Amino acid sequence: MVAKSLEETVRDLAARRDIERAILDYIRGQDRLEPETQRRAFHDDAHVDCGTFAGDPDAYVAFAQHFLGLCKGSHHMLGQMDIRIDGDVGHGEIYLIAWHRIVEDETEKDLIVGARYIDRYECRNGVWKIAKRREVTDWVRTDPPSDSFIAKYPQLHLGQRGADDFSHHRTWPRNT
Repeated sequence: MVAKSLEETVRDLAARRDIERAILDYIRGQDRLEPETQRRAFHDDAHVDCGTFAGDPDAYVAFAQHFLGLCKGSHHMLGQMDIRIDGDVGHGEIYLIAWHRIVEDETEKDLIVGARYIDRYECRNGVWKIAKRREVTDWVRTDPPSDSFIAKYPQLHLGQRGADDFSHHRTWPRNT
């Protein structure tokens, strides 16, 4: 393997940083129900295919936000990210585990999915975003919820969706 120049190394690192930002915006937008945050991860002509929906990013974000809005909560945890850059094109395989609190037959259940995003990223006008994404599902579980720990500790700081989440306002208590 030929060693990269310092300039090539810095460009590669900057590309990875910007691609990671797009990936993190996508996930945050999903879990916090922030469609604008999720949408900014994609180029306007991107194609997204999650199996139950395939189409352009505007329609996909509307689809995802609707589904996640029906859930009582969701949490996507990203795992390893294998991102490879070749000029103004990148390819990635991103592992994830996603939890969704769903209501099925009037009963709350935990839907847990192990999946991977297979992505194509492109740098256009100096901006890296997702150009193509396919979600590949590796495994799925649906289980009865078990929230006894939360019930025992009402002082826990629970995540919220949208602007009510602590990450938005960060209202810290005064030191006493």
